[in-house]
Amino acid sequence: MTARQINQRFRGFLPVVVDIETGGVVAKTDAVLQIAAVMVDMDEQGTLHPGETYTTHVEPFAGANLDPKSLEFNGIDPDHPLRMAVPEDEALRQIFQPIRAAIRETDCTRAVLVGHNAWFDLGFLNAAAQRCAVKRNPFHPFSCFDTATLSGLAFGQTVLARGVAAAGIGWDAREAHSAIYDAEKTAALFCTIVNQWDALNGHPDYSNPV
Repeated sequence: MTARQINQRFRGFLPVVVDIETGGVVAKTDAVLQIAAVMVDMDEQGTLHPGETYTTHVEPFAGANLDPKSLEFNGIDPDHPLRMAVPEDEALRQIFQPIRAAIRETDCTRAVLVGHNAWFDLGFLNAAAQRCAVKRNPFHPFSCFDTATLSGLAFGQTVLARGVAAAGIGWDAREAHSAIYDAEKTAALFCTIVNQWDALNGHPDYSNPV
């Protein structure tokens, strides 16, 4: 059997799981406070696995809104000295650089964001990239894979914790709402759903669409 390639599975897109913790719900006005990105790897049998995690804490941009309710929800103190946060443009550079490298290594055309309610994370990522005048955003500007939708289809669950539990993946509520933890659990959920689907369909050859 020929080794399967991830660039064949998703029409040239490289799925990258992203979770962003914010100071509110409005992408253009509210602060990005933490970004985590988990790479998705594929073995020669075509099975997906969560790969390396990249993360950074982010300084609120000048004039950013910080909603106390959002900070209470995610437990982030933007002024905590141990956060070691970096400016938004540096945070994007740290996250985007390994993603661009992975796109080249896998012969993909660009990344596609995977997230739980992915529109939220993609909106904040695009707003930050626009503020920082990023010239080469590796992510597709509007396409994304939403694990809330996929989990609803596969398991009848749209809440991340419940979808993860239904997939047989461990969940610790005490760790939830950290960008790293949520991104890594979302990555495990995404890989589980795709792997189960491919197994049920006999691992079809996606490189030769009918």
